Amino acid sequence: MRLDEFDPDIKVGDQGNRGGGFGGGGGGGMLMGLLPFVFSRFGCGGVVVLLAIAFFLGGNPLGLLGGGQSPTGQYGSGPTLEGAKKVCLENDATHAACNAFSSADNTWAAVFRQSGKTFTAPALQFYEQNGTSGCGAAQSAMGPFYCPNDQAIYLDTSFFNELQQKYGASGDFAQDYVIAHEFGHHIQQLLGTSDQVQREMQQSSPAQANALSVRLELQADCYAGVWAGLNRDRMDPGDLEEGLTAAHAIGDDTLQKQAQGRVVPDSFTHGTSAERMAWLKRGIQTADPGQCDTFSGPIDIAS
Repeated sequence: MRLDEFDPDIKVGDQGNRGGGFGGGGGGGMLMGLLPFVFSRFGCGGVVVLLAIAFFLGGNPLGLLGGGQSPTGQYGSGPTLEGAKKVCLENDATHAACNAFSSADNTWAAVFRQSGKTFTAPALQFYEQNGTSGCGAAQSAMGPFYCPNDQAIYLDTSFFNELQQKYGASGDFAQDYVIAHEFGHHIQQLLGTSDQVQREMQQSSPAQANALSVRLELQADCYAGVWAGLNRDRMDPGDLEEGLTAAHAIGDDTLQKQAQGRVVPDSFTHGTSAERMAWLKRGIQTADPGQCDTFSGPIDIAS
């Protein structure tokens, strides 16, 4: 995908050895450390695990998701041209991630402006292996994730190597899709969708909570597609196939088959490969966020 150079005003930081200086909001122990799984692509069974531990300890973790809370992470003196360049131009992976993030930022800001809604930009936070977020620990095993507490996307760029080598999803658009999906969770936060789902999950059984999580994740897939659809003139031949391959690779059923040799639908948190592909494709084809209502009807739309 042919993206413009990143806007130097984007909010970007780095917890690795490269500098950058984002001070994450410090997390909150075991339960808070598990919260990123709800919004992570490696979230298979994350909601079930979270509920099981919390009920065992006598608590309700869903009230800790943090929807609507003020950001806890601060950027010191704020993002600067020098700071953004220092982080984003460190290597090809950070550069590409910043370009995709900046494109999503500009695209969704325009969408909100046209609809008369207020847009608040999220942050992009790089880390290496282990870090901290407003939702607790950030670890590479989680994959990229969005934390609603500090409204930031957390990314260890080594995930892109894993996406290609372990899951066979290569190409720049596959990586762009990952960034755009996490940005989609920020859109849900701004629109109040995350808060609404959180309230419903608090009153649901573990299986029902998982089902709600699936619908939330599929909407983020669709929003990722909307971003791409609104930038269709920048897509190269083969980009769609790269995105669909990535969506297939990280479907709950595909990941469960690889990990445990069987599929447990009640534990799905992100949707099947077919569902993820279908909603990503729907977003690209329609370029309309209004077509991303995964909550009103069946989620297994025709691809």
